[in-house]
Amino acid sequence: MTAQIDARPATARSGLPALRASALGLIAVALLAVLPASPALSQADPVVAKVNGMEIRESDLAMAEEDMGQNPQTQALTGDARRDYLVSYMADVMLAAKAAEGKKVADQKEFKSRLAFIRNKLLMETLLQQEGKAALTDAATKKVYDDAVKQMGAEQEVRARHILVPTEDEAKTVLAEIKKGTDFADFAELAKQKSKDPGAAAEGGDLGYFAKEQMVPEFAETAFKMDKGQVSDPVKTQFGWHIIKVEDKRTKPVPEFDKVKEQVETYVVRKAQSDYIHKLQEGAKIERLDKK
Repeated sequence: MTAQIDARPATARSGLPALRASALGLIAVALLAVLPASPALSQADPVVAKVNGMEIRESDLAMAEEDMGQNPQTQALTGDARRDYLVSYMADVMLAAKAAEGKKVADQKEFKSRLAFIRNKLLMETLLQQEGKAALTDAATKKVYDDAVKQMGAEQEVRARHILVPTEDEAKTVLAEIKKGTDFADFAELAKQKSKDPGAAAEGGDLGYFAKEQMVPEFAETAFKMDKGQVSDPVKTQFGWHIIKVEDKRTKPVPEFDKVKEQVETYVVRKAQSDYIHKLQEGAKIERLDKK
């Protein structure tokens, strides 16, 4: 599939050496700390700890874990150690938030401006999550998959080995050695000995299957004109001189739906979100006052 989009939340990630926190996490947790819980919520979302009487619930730990993101300090933590860290993290956030209330931080202009921005951003992200979820249907994902398969068409692939050397004379010498034996000398073994392409040489010069556009033009033109089993004359590219042997030719196989389902779903969600934002932009009057 060609559509690959990062599916992580857009929430900004930042951290302090001793306390992993973002402004969004601080504010969300502070608000949750002063909101009463309904009886139904208490049953579905149990209290796991208390900090000076303030409750830390299972949902708070889930938010804390999301807030940590890909922080390297916590990636290695698993099981009880990770849970202990999350509880400690939440306790620090709630204590700091309570202290900030005592210092009237919430009345400061900078805090109010930041809170307004984060509120808008959280509203946007929540709305886009809902739009993406609504768009994620079996019919939508199947259509994206089917359309992508149609676009692939009957794309041809070649599997080839090559031996790369610096000069034309060396390439001619290698080719002569290949042609000495019946049915050619062992190309793979010769590639291990002679090729200057360390990655492919380790595999006997095997490049696997590739499409025409994946190789430099001179190499691709030669490889795709050859028949299975043929060995080329020396071919010059920007990397040096190549001797190419075509191992196989095929029509590129279509990936099974189940193997690309997650990728397709990500595309459907992100496209729905992008389309929604574009629609809002089209109906809006956006003025730049800092430019003539």
